[in-house]
Amino acid sequence: MISISKARPNDYKIIQEIAHQTWPDTYGAILSKEQLDFMLNAFYSEKALADDVTSKGHHFLLAKENDVVLGFASYEHNYQENNRTRIHKIYVLPQTQGKGIGNALIIYIERLAVDYHSTALSLNVNRFNKALTFYQKKGFEVIKEVDIEIGHGYLMEDYVMEKQL
Repeated sequence: MISISKARPNDYKIIQEIAHQTWPDTYGAILSKEQLDFMLNAFYSEKALADDVTSKGHHFLLAKENDVVLGFASYEHNYQENNRTRIHKIYVLPQTQGKGIGNALIIYIERLAVDYHSTALSLNVNRFNKALTFYQKKGFEVIKEVDIEIGHGYLMEDYVMEKQL
């Protein structure tokens, strides 16, 4: 059975490990190795994770089965001072995908969003990421395309997706 719990600062290492295991599988055919390395270092250093929590208001969750962490997510209520809950990150180990872990994380965040009186869930997904169909099956709809400059000439080419609550 999948259990969801709040992550704490001492969980940052496992979050980093999962990111480093999932990103090559998720983005290896989409992004260069150099861009992957740049983004992992920029988004998953201990400093970046701590800053997400302390300065940006992100909350991290861990998905476990038999006390083994198989995935994580992060979210933020009142995203950009709008009545939305934003899913910033959601990653599940490649070998455990299809077991309902990502679904459990989304359901958990959706319940929190409803309790927080958010009107929608939102997220970004790379336009070429196979997870796009997963999000569509969960009720998310593409509302726009964005290209986000992240430094060193790299772009995140994303869809912004929303699910009304």
